[in-house]
Amino acid sequence: MNCVLGIDGGGSKTVCVLMDDKGQVLGRGESGASNYQSIGTQAVLQAITSAIYGAAVEALKLTDDLRVRGICLGLAGVGRAEDIEVVKSLVLELQNSGCLPITWDLTCRKYNNSNIVIYNDALIALVGGVGYPVGIVVAAGTGSIVFGRNHQGDVKRVGGWGYILGDEGSAYRIAVAGMQAALKAYDGREVPTCLVEVFKQHLGLVSIEDLIEVIYRRDWGVKEIAALAPLVDGAAVCGDETANRIIDNAVKELIWATGTVIDAIFSHRELFEVVTTGSVWLGKSKIRDKFAKSILAMFPTAKVIFPRHEPAYGAGLLALQKLAEEGIS
Repeated sequence: MNCVLGIDGGGSKTVCVLMDDKGQVLGRGESGASNYQSIGTQAVLQAITSAIYGAAVEALKLTDDLRVRGICLGLAGVGRAEDIEVVKSLVLELQNSGCLPITWDLTCRKYNNSNIVIYNDALIALVGGVGYPVGIVVAAGTGSIVFGRNHQGDVKRVGGWGYILGDEGSAYRIAVAGMQAALKAYDGREVPTCLVEVFKQHLGLVSIEDLIEVIYRRDWGVKEIAALAPLVDGAAVCGDETANRIIDNAVKELIWATGTVIDAIFSHRELFEVVTTGSVWLGKSKIRDKFAKSILAMFPTAKVIFPRHEPAYGAGLLALQKLAEEGIS
C-alpha cells in the first residue's frame, strides 16, 4: 500500500501519522521531544524512529505492505537551510538503517531528488488546523507564534522569538507576569491580589518569598514555569483584578500579532480562517472568546475556528501535496 508519513516534532513530544494516498490515517505513533537544537541529532533520530514505528505497527493491522512514497516533517527549531539539511540527513540515515517495518521509496522521478519535505512547525499546524495551506494559525502554548499563508503563497510570521525575546501571550509569559504581580503586591508596589496565596498553596510555600528558591534553585525551565499559567487563569475566573489584567494583556498581544499578519497578506474583502492552537486557549477566563470577538470586529471576513486536525495530519497532507505536484500516486 502506498502511503506517506507526517511528523510533528516539538520540544515535548513527537507525533507521526501514517496516511494512505487518499488522506486516510492508517496509524499514529507518539514519542519524546525532537527539537534538535536542544537535545541533539541522535536523540531526535531516536524520537522520530520511535514515533514512526508506533504508527507503522498500527497500520500493519490493516495491511501487510507499507510503501512510504513521501515524508513531511514539521519540526520546532528548524528554520535555516543548514537545519533542513541536518534533518534530511537524519531521515536518510533512518531510511538506510532498515530498522522499521516499512519499505522506503522516496525517489522523486520528475526531479531526481528525494520526496522528503521539511517545514517549520507553524506551517503544519496551519495546514492541520484549517485542512489546507491557506489561513492563519495562532499558536499560544508554552510559547507563541502567529503564522499565515494566503492563496498566492505569500507567508507572514509574527513572533516565535522564544521566551527571552518574545512569546507574548504565551503560557510562559502569563505565568511570569502572575508571579511578578504577586511579588509586587507582597512588596506593596501593587494592589493586593489573591495570586500571592494561590502560588503559595500550589507550590507549598511558607512565604511568597520562597518563590526565589523554586524558580532559581530548582533548575526550573520554561515548561515548568509555563505550567503555572492555569493558576493565573483560575484567579481571573474568580474575579481577581490583577489576574484579569494579565489575561487581558495576553489577549491584546495575540490580537496585535494576528492583526499584523492579516494586514500583511489578506485583503479586508477576502474570506479566511484563523485557527487557534495551544494550551492558553483552553483557559476558563474566556481568553479565546475575547480574542475571537475582537478579531471579528476588526476583520469581519475572518472566521475563528478550532483545529480540524492535529499538526501531524497537516504534515501528512503536505507530503501528499508534494506527490500530487510531481504526478506520483
